[in-house]
Amino acid sequence: MYKNTIDKIIDIFNRSGLSISKFASIIGKDRRTVTSWIDRMVQKEPSDDVLEKISTFFRYPNTIWDESCQNDEFKELLTSIPKEEIKIIDEGYLGGLKYILAHEDKERFVIHPQFPGPMYRDTTVPRVYRTQSSLEIESFKKERINKMLSYSFNTTEWYSIKSLLSFCFSPIGNFYTKVQKVQILELMYKNFHENYNKRLYFFDSYSRKIYGLDTAYTSINIKNGVMFFKAPLESVFIEVRNKKLIERIHRHFTFGSEAPTHINPNDATSIIKILKTTIEQGKGICEAYEEINVKTLYAGLFKNNISISLHEKLSTPRDGQRTN
Repeated sequence: MYKNTIDKIIDIFNRSGLSISKFASIIGKDRRTVTSWIDRMVQKEPSDDVLEKISTFFRYPNTIWDESCQNDEFKELLTSIPKEEIKIIDEGYLGGLKYILAHEDKERFVIHPQFPGPMYRDTTVPRVYRTQSSLEIESFKKERINKMLSYSFNTTEWYSIKSLLSFCFSPIGNFYTKVQKVQILELMYKNFHENYNKRLYFFDSYSRKIYGLDTAYTSINIKNGVMFFKAPLESVFIEVRNKKLIERIHRHFTFGSEAPTHINPNDATSIIKILKTTIEQGKGICEAYEEINVKTLYAGLFKNNISISLHEKLSTPRDGQRTN
């Protein structure tokens, strides 16, 4: 039984594992105030502003401060995810397609699990995973393709260098023919090259411990405060509306000092052009690396993503290369 609000704050503090100084900075108080609460030296109820700061920082519902919220109910609210922040979208293939269209209507910011994104794949290799379709599904897919390829549509797309190289050169799990690879690379080159409405990034998933960024389709709409990612089930999406989490992930991909080591958009299309030419000429990954080493400053990043067994065949990245 919690006798007052201070009892609840003490419980939250003990659960947090934070230092007194850190906890005090969160609520905008000094250490002496927090210490006086912990030692139960004061009885005066904290202000509403303090309670709001605690709720905001720890993402607790404001109902925890109600006098009637006690014992098991209080503990459950501290440990459960607010239902309004998480939503499962399980409406089948067509429903999922409509959901994506609705949430990427004006613009999109997407982290792709593999290269190319499904929209580019569908322009060249229809129904890779599905043997059945319908006129309605094909109509929505066409609408999406036309919208994304529109010159004025604002899109930011991130792919790992690993997935790009796998698409171009891997003999495993690769259902693209040489002709189809060239067509997709050409399409993406035309879509992104010198178009300031569109930004293409390739990041090095081996330079930092950032596992998971390249395992699920993740779409972020920072303006509407919503993001969704593909669940490991067909046509199931997880929608998230936790503002702080969305802002944190978005910041991770938009602030240079925090973003994964990556190829800048102005250079990404040059990389695509090099790889397209390499494939057209029937050359392999080592030859592609040498071209990238000569013509760009990103050979170091590509070398990170090439099997170490091939390193002895690769030249040393030129001076000035980005490696981390």
